[in-house]
Amino acid sequence: MTNSTFSIAFLFPGQGSQFVGMGKELANNHPVAHQTFEEADDALGYKLSQLCFEGPEERLKLTEITQPAILTTSVAAWRVLQEKGLKPDFVAGHSLGEYSAHVAAGTLTFADAVRTVRNRGKYMQEAVPVGVGAMAAILGMPQGKVSEIAGEAAQGEVCQAANINSPEQIVISGNTDAVGRAVRLATERGAKKAVSLPVSAPFHCSLMQPAQDRLAPDLEALPFHQPSCPVVCNVDAAVVDSAETSRQALIRQVTGTVRWEPSVRLLIHRGASLFIEVGPGKVLWGLMRQIDRSKTCATVGDGASLQRTLEQIAAIAA
Repeated sequence: MTNSTFSIAFLFPGQGSQFVGMGKELANNHPVAHQTFEEADDALGYKLSQLCFEGPEERLKLTEITQPAILTTSVAAWRVLQEKGLKPDFVAGHSLGEYSAHVAAGTLTFADAVRTVRNRGKYMQEAVPVGVGAMAAILGMPQGKVSEIAGEAAQGEVCQAANINSPEQIVISGNTDAVGRAVRLATERGAKKAVSLPVSAPFHCSLMQPAQDRLAPDLEALPFHQPSCPVVCNVDAAVVDSAETSRQALIRQVTGTVRWEPSVRLLIHRGASLFIEVGPGKVLWGLMRQIDRSKTCATVGDGASLQRTLEQIAAIAA
């Protein structure tokens, strides 16, 4: 159902998009989605499907469960779209979502990806003792100014930009005290809002080096394939088009900044005009509206959003 008059980018969400009940309706109504959850249960050796569909929320929020849960829900939604004849011209994913993007591009098998992100979540959680690290969102302040404040607040500790999400939103990560100092400085210097995030670890900063060191051999041991369509990687906001560049980008991503806004701008520059968030939640849809409101954006996470998106595409293609 791709059309030469418009290019489609599939965007895959990352951690924070999870909720109890995600994927359940798709699994109930689409055999291919049901099968995806069964594959995940088999690959992991426990009932991930049950945690996605029924909770409890406390368990679903554990990083080593959250990551495979979001990946599985996203892949289930992608497979339903694939059955409907929808193929992306580009794919990208926010942090963890980059693994979903690589499954969609055929770079990684789903079973390999789901096991890897379980370990990734575990390694990230164990890299820093609870309470030592923190993250905060700085809203309504330019990137240059946020980086300046982070540098000033570090005082020998770690404080750096973790996610460049949109012109409106930059997330910082590092040692708890340093992030606290940055929040105070940002508030004093005119940020619209600076708020600590309820996360269990300081993702995407140099404190994650132990996690990156543990994940690297896991990724080195996996077979990676040539992506079937261009994948935009977070860490460089650039297209990866070979097995090896894909692997190295996923390794570097653990400590690297998620350059989401530049990634989306690259997709726009490459001609993408329809952006579909594939998986749970609407986080990337919201960021897209902050980055470029002129682009058509849709979501597919359940039956209703799937139907709306298919109607939207049919209207564009008409």
